[in-house]
Amino acid sequence: MNGSKSFEIKVGQLARVEGEGGVWVRVKDGKLDYVEVNIFEPPRFFEAFLRGRPYLEAPDITARICGICPIAYIFAACRAMEKILGIDVPEEIETLRKIAFYGEWIESHVLHFAFLHAPDFLGYHSALEMARDYPDFVKDAITVRSWGNRAIEITGGRAIHPISFRVGGLYRIIRREELELLARNYDEIRKKGERLLEFILNLDLPDIEYDMVIMSLKGDREYPVLKGVVANNLGWEFPEDSFEDNVIVEQKKYSTGLHYRLRNGRPYITGPIARFNLNYDLLAPEVRDILEKAGYRAPLKNTYQSIVARAAENLHAIIEIGRLIEEYSEPRAPYVETAIRAGEAAAIVEAPRGMLYHRYRIDERGKILYANIVPPTTQNYAAMEEDIFRVGNLILSGPPEKAQHIVETTIRNYDPCISCSVHTIKLRIIRE
Repeated sequence: MNGSKSFEIKVGQLARVEGEGGVWVRVKDGKLDYVEVNIFEPPRFFEAFLRGRPYLEAPDITARICGICPIAYIFAACRAMEKILGIDVPEEIETLRKIAFYGEWIESHVLHFAFLHAPDFLGYHSALEMARDYPDFVKDAITVRSWGNRAIEITGGRAIHPISFRVGGLYRIIRREELELLARNYDEIRKKGERLLEFILNLDLPDIEYDMVIMSLKGDREYPVLKGVVANNLGWEFPEDSFEDNVIVEQKKYSTGLHYRLRNGRPYITGPIARFNLNYDLLAPEVRDILEKAGYRAPLKNTYQSIVARAAENLHAIIEIGRLIEEYSEPRAPYVETAIRAGEAAAIVEAPRGMLYHRYRIDERGKILYANIVPPTTQNYAAMEEDIFRVGNLILSGPPEKAQHIVETTIRNYDPCISCSVHTIKLRIIRE
């Protein structure tokens, strides 16, 4: 790179990601010497102000952590509280939750792979530049994303920070004719979803391959969204309540986001590429047909291919919403009532960006005594830094402006939600 063996790459503000963060890469004697993904947003202390609040408020409060994936926060909180209270949610309510959740996958995935990430692989600075040359792709993306938002709006009352869902179910019954409004243009949306996937499959992605540790929920009979066992490609499987027993957490002095690793010290990746690799056989057959005709199937061994996993999950979500609407029957009651009791439980759901973990302890009056929330970006943080080391040859093989582009693209592989990730841990200093 310009004949220099030692230099630095500094990205003061990452573009096309949610939140505020930067990257510092140091090269010494022709090798990557240090990588720092700096998250400098202030912590928002959600766990702290949940304490003392009624358990019913947890879903609505935690939804405000993220405007892109509030559904994931709502359902993680609902499921944890339902485990404490012994609530078994009826299948009809589970169906509505899945429709809303898949709607959130669609709106989040399309936003990322079409507008934030695809420009990286097509040589554009923005989606607006890209739209001049690929107007049909952009139009399809806008239409499909709007349909995903409509799924959330119909089931949740509004597209941003939905208000219909609660512990035990919903505040009102969603009538079948309301869902039929969503189904009217299903065939059109599905065709557009197929075209979006085919477009992504034709992108020229960096040709690298390496060993990565991935972790996600693993489904039994269907692709995991709301529940499943936690699994990774090292052969580990454990229930969601044991998550904290299988990871270690640390805080770096340069970041307000925590770093998570497996208990063996290895960073891991959660999110679409992890779900794709661990649950490939549970993707809709129509999605797998398109993937395999283009030469793709699990395992994906390159985090740049996360864009493929997202586009595949987007089409899967469209197909699943169509199936769920066909099978839907209205519940007898909007929610399940139960007596309050003290207890503690955890739940994991698959947010668009990966596993989202909630743990709560409540007292006999239903007041929250303790809360711990672990977003997917926090779990991916250590892997992001390691990933930059893994693509060192790409970074060192060209001019400085190309190096910075590769660093930023590598971070965008994870679709980081930086605002979700900010956190702090208690620090005890012992002076002697």
